Amino acid sequence: MIDCYTCAQEAGLATAPPRERIAYDDHWRVAHVITSSLPGWLVLLPRRHVTTVAELTDDEAAALGSWQVRVSRALHAELGCSKTYVVQFAEAAGFSHVHFHLVPRLPDLPSTQVGPKIFARLGVAPDLQVSEADMDALAAGLSRRLR
Repeated sequence: MIDCYTCAQEAGLATAPPRERIAYDDHWRVAHVITSSLPGWLVLLPRRHVTTVAELTDDEAAALGSWQVRVSRALHAELGCSKTYVVQFAEAAGFSHVHFHLVPRLPDLPSTQVGPKIFARLGVAPDLQVSEADMDALAAGLSRRLR
């Protein structure tokens, strides 16, 4: 899919930076979200193009819950978050490919960013975004935990 960011990243997975291939299997891939100011904001992506949860195969669906729990545990261990938010919309232009946001809820998160308000940390200006180097460093630790 030419206009699908996720599919474009999937096509180049073999040479992708660590932040794009934290962990994966035949059905799912974990990547660090782009344009966020929150280190550890991850997405869980089906490896084939689907635009609704209803399109997942039985095998993809069976693995989904396990991946969400494993990624949440890795975030807790790596970042010390108090919980992990799991959200799925797939509504932004170029991002209609189903993806689940796995967002670390850090203990010191301001009350103005709790729950759905956490999305204030996504789509931020470039100077506020987590750097590629920091995403890659975090990806290395998470990757070790998800092996």
